Amino acid sequence: MASKQITIGIGIPMIVVGALLAVFLAPMQLGLQDTIEFIGSLIGILGVVIFIAGLFARKTPKIIS
Repeated sequence: MASKQITIGIGIPMIVVGALLAVFLAPMQLGLQDTIEFIGSLIGILGVVIFIAGLFARKTPKIIS
């Protein structure tokens, strides 16, 4: 069962923010363009990893002691 909170709440916003950084903000900053592209790409890749992890997340049974 997929976890909507992880997938929609964290994964998709990270992908969007990473893309915005890499595509729109990096060309405006001449001195730091490579660094901003790298950070934006890194955020986007981590967003994809979290998105996929949210798809495979499952509920664990409660342990009653």
